[in-house]
Amino acid sequence: MLSIGVIAAWRELNKNIAPFKKGPDYIDAGWLALAAGRPCYNLDSFLLEDSQIFNSFISHTNPGDIAVIEGNRGLYDGLDVQGSTSTAELAKLLNIPVILILDCTKSTRTMAATLLGCIKFDEDVKIKGVLLNRVAGTRHEKILRGSIERYCKIPVVGAIPKLGKQSFPERHMGLIPTAEHSWALESISAAAKIAKTHMDLDALEKIAQPNTEIETKKPGTEISLHLNEIETLHAMPNDSKEKVKIGILKDSAFQFYYPENIEALTLLGAKIIFLSPLSDKTIPQIDALYIGGGFPETHAAELEKNRDFKNRIKYLAEDGLPIYAECGGLMYLGDKLIIGEKTYKMSGVLPIKFGLSKKPQGHGYTIVNVEEENPFFKKGTKIKGHEFHYSKVLHWAENSKSSKHKLVFSMERGAGFINKRDGVCYKNVLATYTHIHSLGTPAWAAAMVRNATAYNKKNKKGM
Repeated sequence: MLSIGVIAAWRELNKNIAPFKKGPDYIDAGWLALAAGRPCYNLDSFLLEDSQIFNSFISHTNPGDIAVIEGNRGLYDGLDVQGSTSTAELAKLLNIPVILILDCTKSTRTMAATLLGCIKFDEDVKIKGVLLNRVAGTRHEKILRGSIERYCKIPVVGAIPKLGKQSFPERHMGLIPTAEHSWALESISAAAKIAKTHMDLDALEKIAQPNTEIETKKPGTEISLHLNEIETLHAMPNDSKEKVKIGILKDSAFQFYYPENIEALTLLGAKIIFLSPLSDKTIPQIDALYIGGGFPETHAAELEKNRDFKNRIKYLAEDGLPIYAECGGLMYLGDKLIIGEKTYKMSGVLPIKFGLSKKPQGHGYTIVNVEEENPFFKKGTKIKGHEFHYSKVLHWAENSKSSKHKLVFSMERGAGFINKRDGVCYKNVLATYTHIHSLGTPAWAAAMVRNATAYNKKNKKGM
């Protein structure tokens, strides 16, 4: 909420903010994007190489922008004792200052000791300011400020009191998506008011001065794909470079997409057509379909009701339309979704019954190995991604059509679909619980366009 508040407050002051989210996250990024009025990009050192993170950061900041990166977990928390993938390592990579938020509940001088420990733990991390959170009152704040400024020599740039009203209701582990939040702008305005009232925005802006080291390295790049993927595209026959149409389901049911994934398809020549299975009655002529994650369980009745849309997807899948689906998209391609005592009919492309659990069935980073032939990834490829889902497989009718349906991924890390496997493949459909980032997995976008081109040519021959 504080990140959203700072961004929104600065925007109200007519400053240009470039928002970023550290780690694999869609919901927080959606709120940051809404607050900034422009896309929020994810910087993830597990999914991306250092050079890709660096290029993404400088590609999405303009002269005069203030870049705000919201971290995740504790400053030094990572996947191992070295702190790999931590917010601290990201700050060092980009050579940027850190504002540390301290939960000061029932603590005073101990916060100075905590901060001093963070400063000394890795002196290459530039902690330049502190925000005091959940401050009990003026006396509490005075002791906190005095202790930190005396022992740590770090400026306190804000003190946020305990807030009586929760403006951001949570679902599962995070904030609910902005697309489902009818009063999102009111919440952002409330966060901006908190920032303007309780933070020193001028001090924060001084800390966020232009980074000359970053600027001197800036190559004037756009968002980039790996060179070998671009070369692969240019190596295609000339008649395969025709602009193909890729449909993307995007509404309050399906909204989890990295901006880079959609941009990668566009950069490779695809025309994007956004579709909604909640409001659209049919599907226009497309050459491929991308269904991202979301919350189909909260829209199950509406999805079931739109039979024409479901039937069209099933027809197109049988016709060989390339379809790539992640998590919520996988659920929508299944046969049924069972929630409590109710059963909802989904598109029926895949013979799967899904249910919901009260606890996450898959949560965290994934590593999958491609072990079987499929339309999107070469056999032997290793893919890094992430998963977060409460849904689970109740019935996988693999035996009914064993020659047609298969699981093409094995899970080196993560839960996956069932029995440490993932990637349900049928004809030109590939559906998985694992989410990927196109910069870390550039072969995906090229495969989407390549498959779309082949489907387009097949249909033209059939005319």
